[in-house]
Amino acid sequence: MRYYIEERTIELANYITENKCTVRDAAKKFGISKSTVHKDVTERLLSINPALAQNTKAVLEENKSERHIRGGEATKKKYSEKNKGRI
Repeated sequence: MRYYIEERTIELANYITENKCTVRDAAKKFGISKSTVHKDVTERLLSINPALAQNTKAVLEENKSERHIRGGEATKKKYSEKNKGRI
């Protein structure tokens, strides 16, 4: 594997674990696609650094279990702001 890919993979994993952020947040921060981030931290990282892969997987699983809650909150916020002017 090319060195820059390994380096990017480790940086992404560290960013996700330190900030408890989502794949989407990491992709935005690094300026790459969500699918690239996902492939890096779920497939490539396992062969590069298994311990870091475990930590990253735990954060991703937590995000996955909470995503329906975040989606509901975003929808609630959207419509409450939209209807502020109405009585």
